[in-house]
Amino acid sequence: MDIATIIGILLAFGALFGMIEMEHVELGGLFLPAPILLVFGATIGAGVASTTLKDAIASFKAAPKAFTGKVTPPAAVIDDVVGLAEVARSNGLLALEQEADKHDDPFMKKALQNIADGTDGDELRILLEDEIESNAAPMRSASSFFMGLGGFAPTVGIIGTVVSLTHVLANLGKPDELGPLIASAFVATLWGLLTANFMWLPIGGKLRKLAQLESDRQTLLMEGLLAVQAGSQPRLLGERLKAMVPPAARNDAAAGKGKAGKGKGGGSADADDQQLAA
Repeated sequence: MDIATIIGILLAFGALFGMIEMEHVELGGLFLPAPILLVFGATIGAGVASTTLKDAIASFKAAPKAFTGKVTPPAAVIDDVVGLAEVARSNGLLALEQEADKHDDPFMKKALQNIADGTDGDELRILLEDEIESNAAPMRSASSFFMGLGGFAPTVGIIGTVVSLTHVLANLGKPDELGPLIASAFVATLWGLLTANFMWLPIGGKLRKLAQLESDRQTLLMEGLLAVQAGSQPRLLGERLKAMVPPAARNDAAAGKGKAGKGKGGGSADADDQQLAA
């Protein structure tokens, strides 16, 4: 799992509590139940009101993925596709139907099954592109939901501050109480800004990034499997797929490919080199 979200949020809260300690701020004055209730309750309520109940529930179910979501490296995808290309080259496209049973990825299973069934390449591309878009839609919806919460929270905090300030103005005849009352009034704004920037926006941003990475993975897989269907040579296919990934990930792809060459796939790569030389 990618722990960037956990590290980032802990670092943000750590910096906040470090400042509180250095400024000798009393923690009890910040953890007031009323402002916290308003900020969390009203923010979530406004977020739910801005979408459907089904999407809101799905968004909260997707939230843990911001902390536990897995990112498949491009090198692993390239190695899998090159291995499938070697199988198809040796045993034919029908052999990919057996390979489909060895993978847990529904997207790959569907693609391999359609290739084995003889689906036309253009039709298969349209099918897989629609599948990629459909798979990314729930995560993007969840990302938009939490980004929306990040927009509502500061405004809700200001509303809480305004409500508290009306109470302050009602007690102008008690000068000794004005200081604590004014300080308490701004606690709602603090929690609105804090939850927006330390919770909702990071979660929404991470879910959006995970959706993008998954779409990139499936696109890379789609291009590779379509090339396998077209009869591309495994070595050339690996080079083509490596060119599709960002430069920072190409070294990982090359390293994974080199390790594969020392193992079972080494002979096939040598054979490709001989054919290219010829």
